[in-house]
Amino acid sequence: MTGFRRGVRLGIDVGRARIGVARCDPDGMLAVPVETVPRGDADVARIAELAAEYAPLELVVGLPINLRGEDTASTVDAREFAAALGRACGIAVRLIDERLSTVTAHQALRASGRTQRNSRGVVDQAAAVVLLQHAIDTEKNTGNPAGAPLILDEENI
Repeated sequence: MTGFRRGVRLGIDVGRARIGVARCDPDGMLAVPVETVPRGDADVARIAELAAEYAPLELVVGLPINLRGEDTASTVDAREFAAALGRACGIAVRLIDERLSTVTAHQALRASGRTQRNSRGVVDQAAAVVLLQHAIDTEKNTGNPAGAPLILDEENI
């Protein structure tokens, strides 16, 4: 057991149209929404700017694996995006199973009285909060970082 590593983390929920970004405090008490970044030419650069602003210990990127534990087209997209972020930011990246983070985010937003239509702009941030909170809670409970480190090799450099 290594214990909780103190430091801010950014949670990244990669979607086809938008990317939700969340952050936690240095003590890992609470993940909070930061921004929804539109997918496009400037997405990696914008998240790199946020990383420069918040100086995180690591980036926690959600990995959308299907319910059988298999990769999908979205999984490949998230891995490629995580690699691009790692290269652009020079910060460690951890990939976290996020199978149900968007579902959980929709449920929480519905419970707070928001409809799916008026939640579109924040659901990605809420999903990033869910996956980041899960990651920091897992590390606090087990003493080991959640997920798996992204290893940048020649294939994804």
